[in-house]
Amino acid sequence: MSGQQLVPVLVDDNEVVSDSTAIIDWLEARVPEPPLWPREPARRAEVRIFVDWFNEVWKGPPNLIVFETDPARIAELGASMRRSLVLFESLLEGRDYLFGEFGVADVIAFPFLKYAVFGAAADDEDRFHAILVEHQPLDAASPIRAWANRVDAHPRS
Repeated sequence: MSGQQLVPVLVDDNEVVSDSTAIIDWLEARVPEPPLWPREPARRAEVRIFVDWFNEVWKGPPNLIVFETDPARIAELGASMRRSLVLFESLLEGRDYLFGEFGVADVIAFPFLKYAVFGAAADDEDRFHAILVEHQPLDAASPIRAWANRVDAHPRS
């Protein structure tokens, strides 16, 4: 419906909402408990900054690799993805979830970071998923592994 293969779309009667963050905001307005966004304004702003960074900056390199043919540029973009892993690991220092409590940051990041932990299914031929596996190598002790398992255990609709 969005015209883009990996852009989620929510359809409710005549209302169409596309993009993960917009869908989460739509759901949060209708089902506010349990909250995905922090209630406190300062915490909410911190998480909003992360979500915007994730959507506007972090997603850039893997999306660019899909269409890139220059090996040097692919290596540069892959290095950017690996540097971001350190940031995610730092956010998990002493926490179960990216911002302490399970919330929107985890929901936004999980569909991408899960490939670093779980890999892609054997029959998954999506190039984007292969890029997420290839360019996000994790150490055995990475806290992203335990985080992904905790997030994966949450119910889905």
